[in-house]
Amino acid sequence: MTLSKRRSRVRRWLAGFTALALVAMAGLIPVASVTAAEPTDMVLDWNFNAINAIGNAPTAATPGLGQPPPLSPIHLAMVHGAIYDAVNAIDGGHEPYLDDIPAAPASASKAAAVATAAHDVLVGLIPVTLPQVRASVYALSAASRAEIAPGPDKEDGITIGAAVAALMLAERTGDGRFGAHSFAVGDEAGEWRPVPPLSNNVFGWVARVDPFTMNSTDQFRTEGPLDMASPEYAAEFNEVKALGAQTGSSRTEAQTLLASFVSANPVPYMNLGMREIAVARGLSTSEQALLFVKTSMSSADALIGCWDDKDHWNVWRPQTAIVEAANDGNPATSPQADWLSLFPTPGYPDHPSGYNCFTGAIWHSAKAFFGTDQIAFQLTSPGVSPLPGSTRTYTRFTDVIDDTINGRILNGYHFRTPDVQGAWIGKKVAQWVDKHYFEPVD
Repeated sequence: MTLSKRRSRVRRWLAGFTALALVAMAGLIPVASVTAAEPTDMVLDWNFNAINAIGNAPTAATPGLGQPPPLSPIHLAMVHGAIYDAVNAIDGGHEPYLDDIPAAPASASKAAAVATAAHDVLVGLIPVTLPQVRASVYALSAASRAEIAPGPDKEDGITIGAAVAALMLAERTGDGRFGAHSFAVGDEAGEWRPVPPLSNNVFGWVARVDPFTMNSTDQFRTEGPLDMASPEYAAEFNEVKALGAQTGSSRTEAQTLLASFVSANPVPYMNLGMREIAVARGLSTSEQALLFVKTSMSSADALIGCWDDKDHWNVWRPQTAIVEAANDGNPATSPQADWLSLFPTPGYPDHPSGYNCFTGAIWHSAKAFFGTDQIAFQLTSPGVSPLPGSTRTYTRFTDVIDDTINGRILNGYHFRTPDVQGAWIGKKVAQWVDKHYFEPVD
């Protein structure tokens, strides 16, 4: 959707909002404040609920779709896009995301709008073959609505939440999710091929998914991998060979703990950290909705752009490069036939790092939202079995990115350049979203 189209949409939305306000001033609609019992952290509750509903296994105590990144952030962005538009239809402080958002009374319950929008989008994502997931999401929605005092304000919130969820589901119908595209399997030096023991080829279709905010999937093309014959390539090769090995590594104990920290699924633990920051900073419902739509859409688009870049460059993983180093034309590298990454290597190309695309996007979005990089917080990662999880303390948002760049070398997944360039994609997308979307309106 172009910027000019969104400007036109804002004008239409503001016209409807102004008309509603004039009617209210004339006394035709009673203007009442939302009840004091209105929950104030419903966005945070449904960030948690949505992550569980999307990412948990279908057999978990709170069952879910079992979707990992890069798919889960795309669906999370749909949920938070609907939450944002529903709250913003009531609050009216910023540009809406979708076209043709219906007007809502200023007295409508934002909490009811949040719970309904999130529930309805999630139900739209859940196949009928997983009734236990639908039942779980419905129960969570019922519990949320029970916290809200009955009355017309609650009903108005439910109405706008349902309307926006339907628009979001329609907007993303046919967007390329679950397409047939897969990564090309090469056999020449430098070309990607599946990596044992997983030896799989997954999520190639993400490169073809319609972005939420970017003009195209290749809007932020990276510079690409290093020349295999260069000394710079040899330096990165020998770095990951020494530090990222499953056995015989030169990692310290602290480095191994960091490798485990950044190998866990980042979506749950980084969003948990963001929820804790939102509470500590006392964000209102409208501010929570704005923060999480920015972080979720930035990270989703960063991953879409990342997968397009992976598909474009189609570069081999360190494990393949180290095993087949005799063929890379670089005298400063040497093969090791039994070299394995610390954890099993994922089934898609090396360049750029998806983890760092995600991390760069979410934390640069937070930096832009708060207007500063310097906020103290903690992240607790469960790690990857059999290694333990841990808690790390940060004083700047972008310090997380430094950890994920280094950590993805320590676990043997990436050369350094794909990590750095992945974080660059995330940063560029976050800046793009901050500049072109969700702007304040008079």
